[in-house]
Parts: sequence; structure tokens; C-alpha cells
Amino acid sequence: MRRYSSKRLPAFRRPPPGRSRNMRAIRSSGNTSTEMRLASLLTKNRIRGWRRHPSNILGNPDFIFERRRLAVFVDGCFFHGCPRCGHIPKTNKAYWAAKISHNRERDLRVSRKLRRKGFRVVRIWECQLRNSPEKCVSRILRYSEGRK
Repeated sequence: MRRYSSKRLPAFRRPPPGRSRNMRAIRSSGNTSTEMRLASLLTKNRIRGWRRHPSNILGNPDFIFERRRLAVFVDGCFFHGCPRCGHIPKTNKAYWAAKISHNRERDLRVSRKLRRKGFRVVRIWECQLRNSPEKCVSRILRYSEGRK
């Protein structure tokens, strides 16, 4: 699988050094607050059989239920373009619009490929997990039982 799209992102205007330092501190993996919230909900509801960040599964889902063939992604509202609360920053607008669009396209592509391989895919928005965690858990349970 090609890592980067053939489309190029627009030029990114260099931010001030303080902003660069701040952005450098943000890591792309291990979004622990949302993932830990879901992990604790799964444990609290006695849902077993999952692993986090399996490297052998396409797209590196946040949670995988291998026996049930279920992949769960917890998507951050900003970087994945949540329709409810995601937004495009005012600075470097063209860059961020393209970046978020590429992320959404990649998410769709990965979901399709996983479905073709026989997995069911659940994508949960960060805000959904924050606002209605029990609905997220019931959704995972429905999908793990083969219902939508």
C-alpha cells in the first residue's frame, strides 16, 4: 500500500518558532486520552478479546477483535474532519483543507480494504465518545455480533 497520495499538499507557510515547538509536541500515534477512555469502557462493560494497535492489520486500527473480525477506529475530530465539530484553521487554510481531505480519503480507502478482507469496521468520533460513551459501546457490541 502506498503511504502517501500522489496529490501534493499546498505549500505550508512557516509558523513562528513557538507554534512550531507546540505542534512538534503533538504525536500522531498514541492518542491516549480517547483510546484509554474507550479501553476503560470496554473493560468496564466486560467486553473481552480485543487488542490495541495491531501492526499486522491493514490501517493499524485502534482496537481489533480478531475472532469477531471487527476493527475499531477512534477518529480525532480535527484531523479526520468530523462533520459536527471539526473545523479548518484560519491560517494555512488551503493546506489544512487538503490535509484533512486526504485523511478522510485514506480512512475511506482503509475501511473498504478491511471490509473486502472480511472485517467489519466501526469508526467512532472523538466527540461521540466524549458525549455518549454508552452508545459507542453498544455500537461496538452490535457490530461484533454481526448486526449494524
